[in-house]
Amino acid sequence: MNPLPTRNSQLALRRADYQSVPEMLDYAAHGETGITFYNVRGEILSALAWREVRERAQVTARRLIGAGFAVGDRILLTADTWPGFFDVFFGAQYAGLLPVPVSIPVGIGGKEAYLDQLRRQLAASGAVAAIGVDDLAGFLSDAAREFPDVRLQGGLAAIDALPEKPVDLRPLGPADLCYIQFSSGSTRHPHGVQITQSALMANLAGMTGPAGLDVVPGDRAVSWLPLYHDMGLIGFTMAPLSSQLSIDYLTPRDFARRPTQWLNLISRNRGTIAYSPSFGYDLATRRAANQLPTDLDLSSWRHAGIGGDMIRPDVLDRFAQTFERVGFDRKAFIPSYGMAEVCLAITFCPHGTGVRTDAIDRAVLAAEQRAVPATDPTDERRARRFVLCGEVLPGHRLEVRGTDGKVLSDRDVGRIFVKGPSVMPGYFDEPEATREVLSDDGWLDTGDLGYTLAGDVVVTGRAKDLIIVNGRNVWPQDIEWAIEARKVVKNGDSAAFSVDTVDGERVVVAVLARVSGEEARQALARDVAGAVREAIAVDCDVVLVPPTLGLPTTSSGKLSRARTKANYLAGLYAPKTEAA
Repeated sequence: MNPLPTRNSQLALRRADYQSVPEMLDYAAHGETGITFYNVRGEILSALAWREVRERAQVTARRLIGAGFAVGDRILLTADTWPGFFDVFFGAQYAGLLPVPVSIPVGIGGKEAYLDQLRRQLAASGAVAAIGVDDLAGFLSDAAREFPDVRLQGGLAAIDALPEKPVDLRPLGPADLCYIQFSSGSTRHPHGVQITQSALMANLAGMTGPAGLDVVPGDRAVSWLPLYHDMGLIGFTMAPLSSQLSIDYLTPRDFARRPTQWLNLISRNRGTIAYSPSFGYDLATRRAANQLPTDLDLSSWRHAGIGGDMIRPDVLDRFAQTFERVGFDRKAFIPSYGMAEVCLAITFCPHGTGVRTDAIDRAVLAAEQRAVPATDPTDERRARRFVLCGEVLPGHRLEVRGTDGKVLSDRDVGRIFVKGPSVMPGYFDEPEATREVLSDDGWLDTGDLGYTLAGDVVVTGRAKDLIIVNGRNVWPQDIEWAIEARKVVKNGDSAAFSVDTVDGERVVVAVLARVSGEEARQALARDVAGAVREAIAVDCDVVLVPPTLGLPTTSSGKLSRARTKANYLAGLYAPKTEAA
């Protein structure tokens, strides 16, 4: 079996100028491009041209319509990277239903936690069906027992068992919703973002156009990103589909096992567009340190996007240094910024410029909320490098506002607000939660902190994660990165947050204790506390977390400091060790 072709021989490239998902799949179905699925060894599991994707989706649609599902009904769908996901997701589009893609279980164990998450998502979405991979059929059935309105649940066989009746399709149109996306970090109290057809089309137009990725004939996408996350689903299903590109897929699990396979697919198939959060680039660099494939050629990779978490310039520097010898061009990096509430993308950096950073004075930032250029950018104790994330997409507006709501000048740090055609109309069936973040005139409070710099936006962190100690603002990322820089723990093995005490706010750092023996554990706690004191000049309490428990993450794989703090307050972790 061969991968699907990169180019269509007859179909002209049409770049995201549609009014709905069914319309753009109808157009792509006239070509030869499509999606190819790979296993961890890089072997092709299956390949579906967009034509076949549409045919299978329309069969699924007729089954769902024939089963009596009404227009607007929600269908919860576990978003694993497999052909069945596309059958149901696009089938719902042709049947007039709203898919609700949700995550699959991550980590070891956690069955009850995953069931609780599914129950909350079923309740929040009001889904009347729950479908997923066969391995999760039991989970879906167990979760759906409490919801009498869920009348179809299980694996794909549950849909295949429905008769395909000769009914008219009823595709979703420009004025309709497209699907419901649960935003990152919403596991406990899930907020279903309403993704409209019109907002999605506006975002795709910006992403694929000159201000975004500037898609051209011959582009090919390669992805391991999960399809339950906006960057995976919109960035690496909807965007390639909207430009009739072929996509090569590796599952997130297989990427974690063998991250260099992602790079191998780019090399073998001459991929040009691939994205990852910083941690993905870091993982690939670490795994390739001692086993860089001799036949790897990354010279075709023209857009290496970064998004989904705080962008780490040091991680990207190491990746470029490691892979430049096999053709990677560091100018291919495209930092960007976005969130589910705006479909996906808010800003893009210009292509061909690579990673641009702004080194600012840490002390002034903490004391005055001002991003003043550092006197010595190389002094990591006094300087902090932030990545410029580019300009807001055409047709959209971005403002950084102070606590009084006034728009701030360049280099003043405040909350980031955005407005434009990609912004959600609100959270599904949650008017109060919507009012908390979305104004009557359409401005969305992103919940992020940052500043502007000559048209670029710089994101400094999440407002709710900000730590305030004795009136000083401390970013948890600075604490975590200081620990990693000292090589005390691995990337992703620490989470910083604060707790209220009788003496004021206190910094706590939870770290995975990958050591045994009390002496080694105490030494680890001292090293962590010392690294924080030296780099950030604050004292902290160190919590040693058993690796079997791990640190919680959001559905998109990002560290969840809020849940780590909740676990700590609930007494789930080992007793804290006071900073030395």
